[in-house]
Amino acid sequence: MTQPSVTHWDSPRADAEPPRRRRWTLRSRLVLGIVALLAAASIVVGLVSVVALRGFLMDRLDDQLLAATGRTQPTSEELPPGGALGYPSRPSFGVQGPGTMVALTSGDVARAGVLTSDGTLDLLDDAHAAVLIGITEGDGPVTVDLGGELGEYRVVARELAPGILQVTGLSQSEVNGTVAQLLLVIGVVALVALAAAAAAGLVVVRLALRPLDRVAATAAQVSELPLDRGEVALAVRVSDDDADPSTEVGRVGAAINRMLGHVASALAARQASENKVRRFVADASHELRTPLASIRGYAELTRRGGYELPDDVVRSIGRVESEAVRMTSLVEDLLLLARLDEGRDLERAPLELVGLLADAVGDAHAAGPDHEWSLEAPEGPVIVNGDVNRLHQVVANLLANARVHTPEGTAVVVELSERADGVDIVVRDDGPGIPEKLLPELFERFVRGDSSRSRVAGSTGLGLAIVRAVVEGHGGTVSVASEPGRTEFRVTLPR
Repeated sequence: MTQPSVTHWDSPRADAEPPRRRRWTLRSRLVLGIVALLAAASIVVGLVSVVALRGFLMDRLDDQLLAATGRTQPTSEELPPGGALGYPSRPSFGVQGPGTMVALTSGDVARAGVLTSDGTLDLLDDAHAAVLIGITEGDGPVTVDLGGELGEYRVVARELAPGILQVTGLSQSEVNGTVAQLLLVIGVVALVALAAAAAAGLVVVRLALRPLDRVAATAAQVSELPLDRGEVALAVRVSDDDADPSTEVGRVGAAINRMLGHVASALAARQASENKVRRFVADASHELRTPLASIRGYAELTRRGGYELPDDVVRSIGRVESEAVRMTSLVEDLLLLARLDEGRDLERAPLELVGLLADAVGDAHAAGPDHEWSLEAPEGPVIVNGDVNRLHQVVANLLANARVHTPEGTAVVVELSERADGVDIVVRDDGPGIPEKLLPELFERFVRGDSSRSRVAGSTGLGLAIVRAVVEGHGGTVSVASEPGRTEFRVTLPR
């Protein structure tokens, strides 16, 4: 029997996306490329210089070694009969410089000494001299390590007698020291040069990419324009200097200018289409008001005329009247939105908000007595400049929205607070909340909180659109935040 799999919420998911690596900027990559090329060139130049100098110094040392070999003359005391080797003596060195090494080897026996700086001989022990065993006359100058303080020696052998070799050597310490000093100088100079090149490259690249920064700034400026609605004058363009097709950045700038031209044409066409639709809606709404008023009036006249009509006819006339009322409200809302889009239908005058909110809350209590309504406002008057009827409609729409979309017993609080540059009106309820996917488009036209089209729960979806249009017409903002158990609409108005 298989065990059910258990998912641990704190364990990493197998299909979780790995963290994205931070990408390098173009400026950083260019500077790094410049420094890398200079570093590679410095390494190549340094290696070639060191190899060439070391070869030159070794050739010179070999010439000196061959000359020193000819000046070495072992004495008969150093080569006794019977092949028993003695140690080199001072006369055998001839005219040599300090550090010259002379050795005699025969089979597996080696005797060696080094001329010191004070002219005396420093005889090597058998262990150090043993490294010279095996060097033959045909080997030419070779390098051996005598160990200890002596270090590396360049040595060459010549045959003095059958089975007996003389090995002469010169120290490589001067050559090695010169090469090491050159390496140090090259390294220090290369590091300083790379640091200077990085700083200079950063400045040069920054200057070279300045046109690209200006192109990016133009694109960023366009991205901040409100292109989603309204009439947009898209006059922002990349300058002619940065749109020269003969340069790489100029080609990018020219392409952006062409794209902005196409976008401006599309926005103009869209705005023209929207204007036509708005004019049609305004004209149609205006023309529909009169026939709707006539239908409503005749239906009401028939209902109140005292005629003996069948019940089904009375019910039908009542439905005609109620539908005419609903249609009239829809037409009025459409006409109001059309006028607000044109910047009309708003009056500006000082008004007192506390009384306006108190009246709106009272009306909401009468329309929804099964909800709990409350108002929190400052003691004194709060004065703003605006249209009293439209602001009353804003609050009424928000309260109606809370009443329609929350169950009985929901507490709805209207809060008024003052700020230095304006006032905040908050309508808050403890209802079930608004679906998260609906929040981004909640203030769009014809957006409903549910898909119902019933006359009780459904709506046309224009209430919150009117709220936003009126608030923005006053120079303010409206926002919503919602979660289960708390929904808050916040209207901010300037003074």
